[in-house]
Amino acid sequence: MGWLGKIFGTTPRVLPVSVNDDNFDEVVVKSDLPVVLDFWSDTCAPCRQLEPVIMNLADEYQGQVKVCEANIAQSLKIARRFGVMATPTVLYLRNGVVVSRVSGFRGSLYHKEVIDQDLLAPVSEKKARKSA
Repeated sequence: MGWLGKIFGTTPRVLPVSVNDDNFDEVVVKSDLPVVLDFWSDTCAPCRQLEPVIMNLADEYQGQVKVCEANIAQSLKIARRFGVMATPTVLYLRNGVVVSRVSGFRGSLYHKEVIDQDLLAPVSEKKARKSA
């Protein structure tokens, strides 16, 4: 931390973990935490719009959810495996299994709701919500 950070008490930002075909199993499938995985591409305007949302999620959910990003050009096997056809696509995974997904830009409130309800809520609570 730099001297300004020490004076003003700011902490370094937590960045999303970069995922590709080579490290996917180690980073995502074997993760002890639920995972948010953002597929993006260099030429995608909505991807650039989503980037600060993903960065904030990584910061806000540190220690509760692992936030990852995958450049689709470097992650074609993963994209095929999960049927990702467009960017941005965000997958929400628990134990390597997709529990929810969304394509296109959505704001931070949408992603927080999915994380809180689909990734972090106890399984018994989710079953009760579905039956109500």
